[in-house]
Amino acid sequence: MLTNNAKIILITGASSGIGEATAKVLAKAGHKVMLAARRIDRLELLAKTITHDGGTAKAYALDVVSRDNFTAVVAAITEEFGPVDVLVNNAGLMPLSPMGTLKTNEWDQMIDVNIKGVLNGIASVLTSMEHRGGHIINIASIAAHSVFPTAAVYCGTKFAVRAISNGLRMESKKVRVTIFSPGVVESELAHTTTDTATREWLEDFRKVALKPEAIANAIAYAIEQPEGVNIDELIVQPTQSSY
Repeated sequence: MLTNNAKIILITGASSGIGEATAKVLAKAGHKVMLAARRIDRLELLAKTITHDGGTAKAYALDVVSRDNFTAVVAAITEEFGPVDVLVNNAGLMPLSPMGTLKTNEWDQMIDVNIKGVLNGIASVLTSMEHRGGHIINIASIAAHSVFPTAAVYCGTKFAVRAISNGLRMESKKVRVTIFSPGVVESELAHTTTDTATREWLEDFRKVALKPEAIANAIAYAIEQPEGVNIDELIVQPTQSSY
């Protein structure tokens, strides 16, 4: 367990998948994990599990689309635990469909959560981190490197996350910025896809999915690097993947 190097880490989308696994891995390493998502009931169960196992965790209801909500959560964490040392912008949506189906509401949802949610997270911690240092970790995707049929808008949001992350890294001298671009991972992301043909394709694509713990361990690796070392980006894929 860490002692002097323990960090206060805020994880969005912590109620399942990569976020949940990351919270468990980082808490086990001795960090104080702040769990944020809309499903507060699931977060409270996770916090209870982590606390029972000897870790420190607290749940916060958060809709990343609301900048005011994000700012309030960070303020509450700072008041009780101290400034956020690491932000893991993990919350995301992936309702895939051909553009011709004109699921424009789903396009809007992805833009709001996947792009604006990341920007709201950055805005909530950046001023403090610029004064004292910090680490912003943004979860992108292999979809930030390649475009796939039915995923044009989703890929566009993840390309944006890479651009925002790289730009922030160039501008800041005190804040470490890391992009994680996972390949297919076991998660609830695919459950948001409503297009029937795309859902069938996803079921086949996800047969070689990584466990979310693989990404959680990679995130822990980036956080554990000594001062002055920044992991710019890690792409983590299943061995069997051809993407």
